[in-house]
Formats: sequence, structure tokens, C-alpha cells
Amino acid sequence: MARCEKVASAIQKEVSSIIHDELKDPRLGFVTITRVELTGDLRFAKIFFSVLGGDQERAKTQEALNSAMGFIRRLLAERVQLRFAPEIIFKMDKSSEYSIRIQQIIDEVNKNNEPKKSSKPPKRKK
Repeated sequence: MARCEKVASAIQKEVSSIIHDELKDPRLGFVTITRVELTGDLRFAKIFFSVLGGDQERAKTQEALNSAMGFIRRLLAERVQLRFAPEIIFKMDKSSEYSIRIQQIIDEVNKNNEPKKSSKPPKRKK
């Protein structure tokens, strides 16, 4: 595992812990940190999250995370030993929504392609 991947994993774990244990913002929904993308020099981190709920919950959670960004970055700098604390931004991870929609489409296609069962018994060949 490359250093960048190890640091990204550590950041994901720590940010998740900070959000669940340290932040007391009522706007936060049920947040899951899905992945972290770091630049090669470890100076910038995109932190992807998903939220259980609708558009309103997602918007409130994004707002809460953006307002707590400085606090999260400061705690992250204390917990992850790096020369520089990376600049962080939070991005909504829509991959789970996308995969659910793909599954719905596949289910619809499969349902439409099923052979229709007739009430008549099949004819026998003689």
C-alpha cells in the first residue's frame, strides 16, 4: 500500500471519528465517510460522504460539514502526524444512489423480459 493510500485511510478513519464523536451540530444526519482522495503531495484532501435521507438532509449535512471544516482540520492535524495538515473539502458521494438506480433499472428489465406464464398446460409432442 502506497503512503498516499495509508494517509487517506487514516484521514478517513479520523474524520469519521471526529464527525461522530466530536461534532454536536443538529444539522448532521447519519453521515458515512465513504472515501478520501489525496493529492500526491498530501496537501489537499477531498472527503466524500453519504447521508441517509433525502435532499434536505443532504443539504443540511453539507452545510454543517462546511461550517465545521476548520475544526475538523485542526483535530485532524493533531491526530494524523503529517508535516502539513491537508486542506479539506467535503463532497457528496452519490455512488450509492447511482448503484441503487442501476439495480432498479436491471430489475425492471428482468421483470419485463420474463416469459409470461400461461394458464394452459404445455402441449405434448407425440
